[in-house]
Amino acid sequence: MPNTNTNTNIDRETLRELADEGNETALDRLADLADTDGRVGELSELLDEGSMRAGFLLTRRAVAAADLRELQRISDAGYDEAADELERLLKAPADGHRD
Repeated sequence: MPNTNTNTNIDRETLRELADEGNETALDRLADLADTDGRVGELSELLDEGSMRAGFLLTRRAVAAADLRELQRISDAGYDEAADELERLLKAPADGHRD
């Protein structure tokens, strides 16, 4: 009988091999694992490899930390939503109130 458990524990090495062969789902899964483990450097590497999921996760972290430089770097790496968040933060009033 086939295993119907969809939450299978696949090792990182297998995911890396699949990602290297162009499997975007494996690349996304690696990004999720890196995010869960707090491996920001690995997320950055995955973004550089073209993982938009890594871009999303890095952007979320940078917005939470109000890290404008990181948002610019993420945007420069090709994740356009980071540029949108950067602009939003740059246009926000410094004290939280509009004049």
